Amino acid sequence: MTLWTMILKMSEGLGKTCAIFFLTLLFSLPLGMIVALLRMSKVKIVSGVTRVIISILRGTPLMLQLLAVTYGPYYLFNISVSRNKLIPVVIAFAINYAAYFAEIYRGGIESMSKGQYEAAAVLGYSKAQTFFKIILPQVIKRIMPSITNEVVTLVKDTSLAFTVSYQEMFTIGKQIANSQTSFMPFVVAGVFYFVFNAIVDFVMGKIEKSMQYYK
Repeated sequence: MTLWTMILKMSEGLGKTCAIFFLTLLFSLPLGMIVALLRMSKVKIVSGVTRVIISILRGTPLMLQLLAVTYGPYYLFNISVSRNKLIPVVIAFAINYAAYFAEIYRGGIESMSKGQYEAAAVLGYSKAQTFFKIILPQVIKRIMPSITNEVVTLVKDTSLAFTVSYQEMFTIGKQIANSQTSFMPFVVAGVFYFVFNAIVDFVMGKIEKSMQYYK
């Protein structure tokens, strides 16, 4: 198999890799905010349970979570596994990354001074208005470097979908490597991920720069 043929075959899975990436961000970013608010709840049971869930998600391998979400329903409840493996893959990724984003959000929110809440109350803002109009924009600006780091990590983590035989780019590369007894598919995959990450890093850098209001 020529190098060009190899690249074409692996590029077929690039769309699925991108699907995992974008769908994970689409669901995990808002879900992370919800989890962060539950984690900060004044109701001890709610915050306690949320803290345990976050600890489990952050303390166990994403690979294990992928296997649990994909095959767990069959082994536990005898529910047939969906033929479209993109669904369980995205669910596992979204839940896992939501746990990380939740802690990033929480750190950003708790870093805000209480004086801003008090000043907003004096001006007649409700708690919801204070959070969404005053606090959240500042939090997003502060946490962008941490969010960027997680997004870059997500690009590389998409390769873990091979554990459930989802035909994304790395899975196809691994199959070609096994059939051709060649390490070249892994080199090609590495170049793909490097370029993908370079694009993501560039875009996130532009977003961060646009938030530098006073520079």
